[in-house]
Amino acid sequence: METGGGGNQNPVSKPAKTIRVILADDHTLVRAGIRALLEKLPEVKVIGEADDGREVLDLVKAHQPDVVVLDIAMPGLNGLEAAERMARDFPKVRIIILSMHNNEEYVLRALKAGAAGYLLKKAATKELATALHEVVRGEIYLSEEIKLQKNFSLHGITHQKSPLEQLTGRQREILQLIAEGQNTKQIGDILKVSPKTVEYHRMKLMTGLDLHDIPGLVRFALRAGLIPSENMAPAKPVIPIPAS
Repeated sequence: METGGGGNQNPVSKPAKTIRVILADDHTLVRAGIRALLEKLPEVKVIGEADDGREVLDLVKAHQPDVVVLDIAMPGLNGLEAAERMARDFPKVRIIILSMHNNEEYVLRALKAGAAGYLLKKAATKELATALHEVVRGEIYLSEEIKLQKNFSLHGITHQKSPLEQLTGRQREILQLIAEGQNTKQIGDILKVSPKTVEYHRMKLMTGLDLHDIPGLVRFALRAGLIPSENMAPAKPVIPIPAS
């Protein structure tokens, strides 16, 4: 016998809020695969795609998504630099880094940059939905494989420093473009600054890192994980800008 005054009425549950997502990955096939996974989730809507860090920042500014799923290795402005700017300028946007790197240094750099999640590409199929829901709730999500690594600890966020942290954001940006093979004029055009400004930052880079040529900067960028080896281009000769 039923008690209470509800009879057969059932409470009507509110529909889940749609999670609006922007994807950023410079590999078109990878991006298409992630989008296909997301579109199978009824509460998720993909509202934009980008293939480099600057484009994703423009999309975030225009659309104010709930979550950005962001690759690390992107040309021009990598995912970690883009994440740092996003976290500063759009603090309500939650960031999930999607990467093939499972080492602690990358994870800690991503979290320091402002990411709320770090997801390994090989685990994306089974973990992507979980990661999205956890970061939207305000939690931090790390791939299971990372959490199971021996001695991994989030305490490293405040105690470990990357060699890149001694550089300003602009210096890291120019260093990445140098390592990708862009010359002074090209870098100036991309960043909308004068060639002399680019040369000034390059000089500060070399002085601060105690390096004396472009190949040295490229090797540093590679060792520090600023660019993956497949993005590295042979350094081009630097043509000095004549004094005016």
